[in-house]
Amino acid sequence: MMQTLLSIGHGFSGQATERALGPTWQVLGTSRTKGDAAVHWPDGVAGALARATHLISWVPPGDDGDPVLPVLQGHVAPNLRWIGYASASSVYGDTGGAWIDDSAPDAPETARGRKRLTAEAAWQAHADHLGVPLARFRIAGIYGPGRSVFDALRAGRAQRVMKPGQVFNRIHVDDLGTIIAAAAKGRLEGALIVSDDAPAPMADVTAYGAELLGLPCPPAVAFDSADLSPMARSFYAENKRLSARRVAEELGVTLAYPDYRSGLAAILRAGG
Repeated sequence: MMQTLLSIGHGFSGQATERALGPTWQVLGTSRTKGDAAVHWPDGVAGALARATHLISWVPPGDDGDPVLPVLQGHVAPNLRWIGYASASSVYGDTGGAWIDDSAPDAPETARGRKRLTAEAAWQAHADHLGVPLARFRIAGIYGPGRSVFDALRAGRAQRVMKPGQVFNRIHVDDLGTIIAAAAKGRLEGALIVSDDAPAPMADVTAYGAELLGLPCPPAVAFDSADLSPMARSFYAENKRLSARRVAEELGVTLAYPDYRSGLAAILRAGG
């Protein structure tokens, strides 16, 4: 039987996963617009689930919980052997900048993190009911062509936000796709940190991006006075260094872009 992945919310990350899986896999991506993807959401779910051997949801939870599970429940999935759920590293909360790996306790401190953890639990219950393994991907900030610091720099709206001691991990979308594909093929189970190996301040990333573009480095702006959206500001509420131990040890994946410098340079070479 051909391996078939039903990718719910099939966008930037789902497409990278599809590329990484390669031609021996069939990927059924969902869309709310008929004709834009193989599966119209939600009308085509029953037929897609009947064919799927693997499933991943990229859809974030809302105020009322996970929006995908109520649609899936009640449909049969006779061939399903694995589920992946794209969560976020916010489920770990703040560690004061300390290193953590996949075995760290869950301790979300933001509303976003708490919603993610609640959604993970709901997906776990669904997987347990079906008797299939669930991989819970705790993903760092995703960047790639068309979605990087270059966009803000070119638009003249980049800020070099300064919050002493604050660091973030990131993951290039191509590495993300490679990791998810490997996890699907190996039917990985449990929590998995998906991140690069080089936590760094966002101000450093902005400065390096400006250097690559040959643009002036944006002036430093104190965090308290920075013009940030509520979503962006919430990222600064937590400070931790992520170690993606299982990615290397259990999946055997070597990142193509282990730090933001290699990732940004690759995006620029590709014209992104």
